[in-house]
Amino acid sequence: MLKRITFFAIIFALAGWIAVSPSMATKDIAAKEKKGCVTCHVKLGDKELNDAGKYYKEKKTLEGFKPKS
Repeated sequence: MLKRITFFAIIFALAGWIAVSPSMATKDIAAKEKKGCVTCHVKLGDKELNDAGKYYKEKKTLEGFKPKS
């Protein structure tokens, strides 16, 4: 019984960590670049990247990015 409880506790902990990790990375990047999330994402809370986000994903910086006019 104790093994089963330990197993499920580990599973729930891992699931929680996986669910939070992507959003924390985005917040860390936003703080590093001093930009809001929508600088790189199509809309807030969406994983879809705009041109700036695709540039950042490739270069790991926004330096040199020129938006389309």
